[in-house]
Amino acid sequence: MSELPHLIKDLALILVVAGIVTIIFKRLKQPLVLGYVVAGFLVSPNMPYTMSVVDIADIHTWADIGVMFLLFSLGLDFSFKKILKMGSSPIIATCAIVFCMMALGITVGHTFGWGRMDCIFLGGMLAMSSTTIIYKAFDDLGLRQQRFAGMVMSVLILEDMLAIVMMVMLSALASGANLDGGQMLGSVVRIGFFLVLWFVVGIFAIPWLLRSSRKLINSETLLIISLGLCCAMAVVSTQVGFSSAFGAFVMGSILAETIEAEKIIKLVEPVKNLFGAIFFVSVGMLVDPKILVEYSVPILVLVMTILVGQALFGTFGFLISGQSLKSAMQCGFSMAQIGEFSFIIASLGLSLGVIGNFLYPVVVAVSVITTFLTPYMIRLSTPTYNKLEKHLSKDIIHILNDFAISRPSSAPQGNWRKLLIQLFRITLVYSILSVAVITLMFTFALIPLRQILPHWWANATCGLMTIAMIAPFLRAMVMKKNHSEEFKALWQENWMNHAPLIVTIIVRFMIAMAFIFYICNYLTRFTHALMIVIAVTMVTLMVLSRRLKRRSIEMERMFIRNLRSKDIEAQVYGHKRPLYEGHLLDRDIHISDFDVPEDSRWAGKTLADMKLRGRFGVNVSSILRGTQRINIPNGDNLIFPGDKLQVIGDDDQLTAFGKALRSDLHPEDPDIEKREMKLRQLVICRDGQFFGKTLSESGIRDEYNCMVVGMEEGEEALSQLTPDHKFADEDTIWVVGEKEDLERLQKANRIKPKSVIRTFKV
Repeated sequence: MSELPHLIKDLALILVVAGIVTIIFKRLKQPLVLGYVVAGFLVSPNMPYTMSVVDIADIHTWADIGVMFLLFSLGLDFSFKKILKMGSSPIIATCAIVFCMMALGITVGHTFGWGRMDCIFLGGMLAMSSTTIIYKAFDDLGLRQQRFAGMVMSVLILEDMLAIVMMVMLSALASGANLDGGQMLGSVVRIGFFLVLWFVVGIFAIPWLLRSSRKLINSETLLIISLGLCCAMAVVSTQVGFSSAFGAFVMGSILAETIEAEKIIKLVEPVKNLFGAIFFVSVGMLVDPKILVEYSVPILVLVMTILVGQALFGTFGFLISGQSLKSAMQCGFSMAQIGEFSFIIASLGLSLGVIGNFLYPVVVAVSVITTFLTPYMIRLSTPTYNKLEKHLSKDIIHILNDFAISRPSSAPQGNWRKLLIQLFRITLVYSILSVAVITLMFTFALIPLRQILPHWWANATCGLMTIAMIAPFLRAMVMKKNHSEEFKALWQENWMNHAPLIVTIIVRFMIAMAFIFYICNYLTRFTHALMIVIAVTMVTLMVLSRRLKRRSIEMERMFIRNLRSKDIEAQVYGHKRPLYEGHLLDRDIHISDFDVPEDSRWAGKTLADMKLRGRFGVNVSSILRGTQRINIPNGDNLIFPGDKLQVIGDDDQLTAFGKALRSDLHPEDPDIEKREMKLRQLVICRDGQFFGKTLSESGIRDEYNCMVVGMEEGEEALSQLTPDHKFADEDTIWVVGEKEDLERLQKANRIKPKSVIRTFKV
């Protein structure tokens, strides 16, 4: 028999050790991420007293796949529309926290005399709080339904997005090895270009693909398609100079806008858990105890830097974003740790060879310590605020509560601002799509055409095909919003607006001309005057073409339909939050969703029986049950396992409600093995208790928890008994029940089982 490859042996060792360690961490109520890191430390070559992994290179390959699937799953939970709806408050808080913590990390690194790239990567690591750890801490402490927790999660989503961009920037910085502003600006522009391009093309194509083949796709094929799209985008991302993780994240965010998003998340989760576990185990493998001892002082300093820095800068960031002082302190203290993205950034630095080997284990040690301290920091926020409130005057507290860069404004935006923002967005998107089409045609179509046709014929054919493909984009760029409500209102409002409005049309017309001019200039040797005439003529024909107008409108409607498909499904099935929630927030009341556990004691009881308003002060506004939505349920409505309850209340009321719902469960059965059901053949005796009684009078079901499944007739037949069947002497019945109940039944009623149990057919 051939010997197993080292990869299989290493994988077996990793998964077994990781399973044992995570069970221990689950028992200790600690995040599983730390369990994986500890497991990696135990199986690493740096641990001489335990079995260690043989081929670390293969494990790193699997770990790279793990990073890719982790970010793919993160993208599935991410939504560009959510970010746009958040407003400016989370953006202000995120930018303040990330840049302050990054500057603090760079300063601390310079203080220790570390290299420039070590300091820059260290700043990036310290700036990223852990979404997984904070979510777990909120869940364990019963704080997930509080308002400040929602604000923290919004900022964490933005931090994760910023971390993706930061990884691309750090890669560009590492390859250039300089801080040239032009290079950094070019990287930002390139990121923006490909993000818009991939998002627009993905939203246009992928939902259409899934919708057209929805009847043919089952869970297995949907999983394969999703992972295939993830890997394909990862390949494309690496081909254009980005990381595979960045491409995986983008594909996840595209699929997040489809109707199948929830199903994909459930299907991908086991894959993500497997490869994610391998990644975090590989993190622990790089922890060297000698380095931890040597760098014990920097580790402690970095721990204090994160705790104090996040408490101060986190509070400051949330404060200037419009939060009250108490809420800002709760948010800032909650983010005092680093986690998975810090590991990913550290892995990036190692793979690029621009950071020292000491930095990785140092960051892992800092993450472990800060993770353990996270619940205590969250609890510490309220007492700290209470002490601060006692020592500060009411005027200072009032000033701090009003200390914000941006506040939500109820004033409507001006028509000029709305129109210019819309025109800029339209021009940018259609310009990016036109550039992408021109680049693809000149790269992949022009050379084959020149091999088939004469040079000039090939150039003319390629040029006409390219112009035909970008024509809908150029027409939409010129004509879109020229008949909008804002445009009409400004036109009628004042005659002085006519000239600026006409200028907006002329500018867009000239941008469209520039694309035609570039195509002609690249493929022909015409004079500039002739190319300008061709460009003007082409764009004018596009504007006047009714067929092109219909085509442009159809493409835009399909894109909007794909973009809104998930929202439409949510409205149809009643999963979308009611519109009145925003009015409740002004009164310190909000809505939270609670899932009824499968083993809840509340299941089967009515709302009137539970007396939720009297016990907790909350109101159940809706019950979501599968595809059914019960709005304004009355006291007679039953609670079922798996129901989603939409509950209205303040933070304290919802916290108490959620804690009671999660804790009021049926206990686990310690003797589950004794619950096996057995089948016995029993004979009715003349001197027994059942002789002469009917089935309903016997009490076999009610008193002894057993069930009569039938009475034997002949050798192989069973007949069903009616409740009024009267037992006679020597009646042979078949009874189902637990072993103890069957023994109690035959003992109490002196029913003697036959010594031989025969086979039968029903």
